Amino acid sequence: MSKIAVEKVREFRAEAKFQRTSPQKAKLVLDTIKGMRVEQALNTVHFSTKRMGPVIEKVLRSAIQNATYVSQEQGLDVDVDNLYVRTAVANEGPRMKRIRPAPMGRAFRYQRRLAHIIVTVAEKKSSSASAAATSGETAGTKKSKKPAAKKAAAKKAPAKKAAAKKAKAAK
Repeated sequence: MSKIAVEKVREFRAEAKFQRTSPQKAKLVLDTIKGMRVEQALNTVHFSTKRMGPVIEKVLRSAIQNATYVSQEQGLDVDVDNLYVRTAVANEGPRMKRIRPAPMGRAFRYQRRLAHIIVTVAEKKSSSASAAATSGETAGTKKSKKPAAKKAAAKKAPAKKAAAKKAKAAK
């Protein structure tokens, strides 16, 4: 049996818990940086107009610092310029129940949502052959699906017209 050396990809993460925003609003910013290189992600978040931009930037910087710290402590060779945002998630935290005064002595209940923001960075693999193979497969599947749908629609339309013409001619 041959042994295959599988190199484990190191992940470094940072969390910001109990942030005063809904997870849905935080996900708007987090979805923009998923899969980006760290430097580009920092620029994107820094110039974001969303209120959660500075908080997410702080979490991203913390994840980068965690990567440098752990690499120094464990003697790993981690290149900060080669890091990318692997996952960026906003999970729901506990909800704060609040009451708003309403007319005629009544009260309406509402909830203030909290979010737990988790950003994970990892080092990109240096082998470009595997990345090219996976991107080639996804591009190939997209190309094969689109023309098939167009061809099927194009074949059905003339068949219906031809059947309608034959029916009119028979009358």
